[in-house]
This record gives sequence, C-alpha cells and structure tokens, in this order.
Amino acid sequence: MPWTLNDHPSSMKNLDKVVRKKAIDIANSMVEEGYDEGRAIPIATEQAKEWYKNADEGEINVYKDEGNPTGRSAEGKRYENNPERLDEGELVIAHQDGWAVTSSNAKKPSAVFETKDDAIKRAREIAKNKGTRLTIHRQDGSIQEKQSY
Repeated sequence: MPWTLNDHPSSMKNLDKVVRKKAIDIANSMVEEGYDEGRAIPIATEQAKEWYKNADEGEINVYKDEGNPTGRSAEGKRYENNPERLDEGELVIAHQDGWAVTSSNAKKPSAVFETKDDAIKRAREIAKNKGTRLTIHRQDGSIQEKQSY
C-alpha cells in the first residue's frame, strides 16, 4: 500500500507538510523501484529536506498545490518491484529540456534539469545510494566520463 499524507511512516510525522509530501513521493518511488522500505525512508527524508532547502518559493508552492503524493500507484495497486533496476547504472544525457538523469534501461528519465551540473549531482547521488556506476554523456551523445561507486 502506498504511503499518503494521512498514512505515512511515523519518522516523517514531524516534518513540515510539504517536506513530508516530498519525502513520501520519493519513498514511494524508491520502494516501487525495488528499494527496501527501511532504506527508502531515511534516504527519501534526507532528499526531501535537501530539495526544500534548495527549492525556490515558486517551486515549493507549485509542488504544494499538486495534490496528494504519488508513487507506488495513484490507483492504489502496487506496481511490481524492479529489483534489477538497482543494479543499473545512472546516465546523464542531453534532453530537449536540458539534461536528463535516467537508469541504464529506463524508458523515461527520473529527472530533467536545466543544467548539466545539477543533473550530474543528482545522478551521482543516486549511483552512490545504489552502489552502481555513473556515465556522463556529452551533448553529442559520446561518453565524457564514467565512475563506479
């Protein structure tokens, strides 16, 4: 069952509502990708706090108004876990809206950033958390750099 603003891990109860909502979104997505709940909760909480610290007021307000947290499935059914996704490396690739962070075999990016540096920072964080590798591409698609964690 996905976590919601009304039914979430007790460790999130003292978070600001918008930070809690972001943490729930992140944690639901991580569990959907195959993370153990015990690992997903603290990682999601820290990432939500970091997001809040770095987000501007407009971004926070837009997110606050988006509705309930999503993740494991807005319809209430749980997607199949993809534990094999944990072994996939992260990629930073050019995207029509900037730079995308994606897993090696993912159909769509997990995030898109305006700057390559922001995309690299996020991809590195994910790769370190998963203990996999990071491949950074140039605008033309060639490989710029590879790192393993």
